[in-house]
Amino acid sequence: MINLPGMKADVVEAWPDKTLRDAAATIVFIGDTFPAGRFPNPTQNLADLDAMMQRGCGIVCVHYATGLLGEDVTPEGDHPLLRWLGGYFANRSCPHHESFARIFNAATVTPAAAQHPIARGWKEFTLHDEPYINNYFGKGENKLAPNVTAIATSMLPPEAPKRETVAWCVERPDGGRGFGIVMPHFYKNWTNEDLRRCILNAIIWTAKLEVPAGGVQTTLPELKDFKPVAVDYVPPPPKPKAKPVSHP
Repeated sequence: MINLPGMKADVVEAWPDKTLRDAAATIVFIGDTFPAGRFPNPTQNLADLDAMMQRGCGIVCVHYATGLLGEDVTPEGDHPLLRWLGGYFANRSCPHHESFARIFNAATVTPAAAQHPIARGWKEFTLHDEPYINNYFGKGENKLAPNVTAIATSMLPPEAPKRETVAWCVERPDGGRGFGIVMPHFYKNWTNEDLRRCILNAIIWTAKLEVPAGGVQTTLPELKDFKPVAVDYVPPPPKPKAKPVSHP
């Protein structure tokens, strides 16, 4: 971070140990549904997170890390993540609600809270990506709770557009902060400076640090250095056509 020297981040691929949990100002999840429920010992993981949240630690979930399965939630859709993050992506297996995942060729994402610190330094952008829609924010016609703020919206789907909240933040009663964003799906979209700045601003904000006036400034990452499975979007191969069947 060019204009925020001295920041430290620990990157782990397993559940963080107590030393890291106790030191963290915020915790960021990127994974295949909310990782706390997918790692071993999910009950203990949630207890660990609860202790972090109670001391005011921040939490950020990116793309499918915002997602909960039916097995994770009560029949009414309750889960601690709803309070910690302010909302979540409800997988189709959830009994109470269904969010939708679909790839859009051109989803335009619009800032929704111009005066919020997370909004600093980035503007409307358009992505070929999979921003989830119909996300769950609790009972009541899917309206955001009073302590939840929409940070970005998109008019989706194109054939029946409705203003969907695709990034949001919460200021919790415990003093902590949370941020959820349902993008990016495609790894190459991390090169989009507006999207990247929005997410980095949010991480800094959830850590209760001051977001710079122009937003967090970073150098453009060379994604191939991280050796991902794929950087560019690779469309699925076309389905083979059925061969005609001849009858004797």
